[in-house]
Amino acid sequence: MTRLWWQDPFRMFQTNLREIDAGFDVDRVADYLVEFGVNTWLLSVGGILSNYPTELDFQTRNPYLANRPSGDLVGDAVEAAKRRGIRVMARMDFSKVDHRRAEQHPEWCFVDAAGEHQVYNGLTSVCPSGDYYQKHLLEVLTEVLDRYEIDGFFCNWMSFNEVDYSRTYRGVCQCVSCVRGYDDELPVDRTSPGYASWQRFSRGVLDDLTGRIRDHIAARRPEAPLVLGDRADIVFHEANNAVGRPLWHHRTSEAVSLAKTYRPNVPVLTNSVGFVDMPYRMAGEDPNHFAQYLTQAIARGANPSTYIMGTPFDNPYECLEVASELTRFHRDHAEVYRDLVPAAETLLVRGGSRPEFEGLYLALLQGHVPFDVLGQERLGDVDLGRYRVVVLPDLGEVESEQLGEFVRSGGAVVATGRTEHACLPVERRLARYESEESVRSLHLKAKHVLPVVGAFDVVEPRAGAETDYRVLSRAPYGPPEKTHGHVELDRYGRISAAYERGRAVLLPWTVGRGYREVGLTAYRDLILDEVTAAGAPRIETDLPEQVEIVLGRSAAGTVVHLLNRSGDQPQRFAPPVEIGECWLAIDGTFRALHADRILTSENGKVRLPRIGRFEVLAGRVS
Repeated sequence: MTRLWWQDPFRMFQTNLREIDAGFDVDRVADYLVEFGVNTWLLSVGGILSNYPTELDFQTRNPYLANRPSGDLVGDAVEAAKRRGIRVMARMDFSKVDHRRAEQHPEWCFVDAAGEHQVYNGLTSVCPSGDYYQKHLLEVLTEVLDRYEIDGFFCNWMSFNEVDYSRTYRGVCQCVSCVRGYDDELPVDRTSPGYASWQRFSRGVLDDLTGRIRDHIAARRPEAPLVLGDRADIVFHEANNAVGRPLWHHRTSEAVSLAKTYRPNVPVLTNSVGFVDMPYRMAGEDPNHFAQYLTQAIARGANPSTYIMGTPFDNPYECLEVASELTRFHRDHAEVYRDLVPAAETLLVRGGSRPEFEGLYLALLQGHVPFDVLGQERLGDVDLGRYRVVVLPDLGEVESEQLGEFVRSGGAVVATGRTEHACLPVERRLARYESEESVRSLHLKAKHVLPVVGAFDVVEPRAGAETDYRVLSRAPYGPPEKTHGHVELDRYGRISAAYERGRAVLLPWTVGRGYREVGLTAYRDLILDEVTAAGAPRIETDLPEQVEIVLGRSAAGTVVHLLNRSGDQPQRFAPPVEIGECWLAIDGTFRALHADRILTSENGKVRLPRIGRFEVLAGRVS
């Protein structure tokens, strides 16, 4: 079978162009891209604004094309890129049309519950159910493919536009096409009955449209991929910052792992934003923050991309130097990143409680237990047999035959909170404490006495189950003179039992949330004790907890990324502190790519070089 260009590692740079940029010097930018280390250029081509002389009446030709002698930015850029061995991918945005087209075709447009269109800066949002998306989008792709050697397509903001650029919630579209396509009365917003059903409908519309776009492109140019959601040829993730959004330091790594765990052999593109936020697009991202986008992306097997507004000469963001350094590293070690797939033996499932998930994520990372991440909705879509332990963080009801088969076949499950599945050793749940007042002063007697933070379920263990972590009843917590009276109850914070050939453990309380919100290392140690006792491999090393270990396999053999997370600070990334020489328990011969040294194990351990931002070990395990 022929291997397509995008199935090998690639590196991309996106120039997200304003209409006034149509006259830029394409040769100067193309030379910059070569020096930067990329081999792919994502260029604004069509949709809201066409940077080529379109002949389609429903497209708007950029008036600033008059500043070019050729009148054709796309044609000039494609020629300049090809001369330098750079592929050009087309950025298309069909999410909005101008006022004239909206007046001519109201049936294309988003309609809110009040019957109004969604208008932003003079542009009107269109609905994916309408003919603009369903029919005319394909005509635009045909025109572009007929004229230019475009190497792929990215469709921006292909969604139902519930939220606008100002992050204002606009509700569920009520247009004629949505009314006709939906089987029931349309919900108005997220609080309406039937919203979950509408979400399934909207996902179905977008999945169908994605498939039709893929087929259309493949029929005209089979080698050109579609970059979009997790059903496209290339999965897209935008790594970005946002003013007012709490920083989750592991967002990029989590997103890439979700995609690569689900479909390991499908390429992922992490498009990393070089500015702080769209409203503050002239302000460059902090270099240490931006570096985390790229290091987390490549460690999990994604292709790195840098995204700026305008050109690098209009907006020379301060993060571009480190972006180029990391991009060239990926280029210079392409053989290591070819076919890089996850190799962890522990799976952390995302769903349900976000604080619980994040607390368990941090515990595994800091405890040097390599893990992959999978969305709860994908449990039936992957081979769980490649894992030893599956961790289920407060997911609620889990409907998965595959999970039951995994445990019956010898796997282990560690679940927390209100996770419910037939494999768990619980006869029934009797009561739930989940308000702040109801859990206040509730303790568990484990290796250490731990406070319950978040929620606790009183459960009846299944016959034959083992119990531990006795509950200490609540007692007054003020004034100090009255703070006594805790009594050990016949209730437990840990229930475990064999399940045919496997084993299942339930901690019916939110231990992960406790760690996320309180930070007691006793929470983390308890989590690590549970998952390692269940069979999760923990890497033996004297590396500090601030070094994240990511395991993978590629054409080069075993690949170990060591990411220095010592710069993780509240709402920012500081420069990481260099990690001195340490050891790692791994048997074989490896090359430390950053230090450019050969490491050979002695007594099952390798002596590591000093680690700055990151290090990568590539080689063969003995």
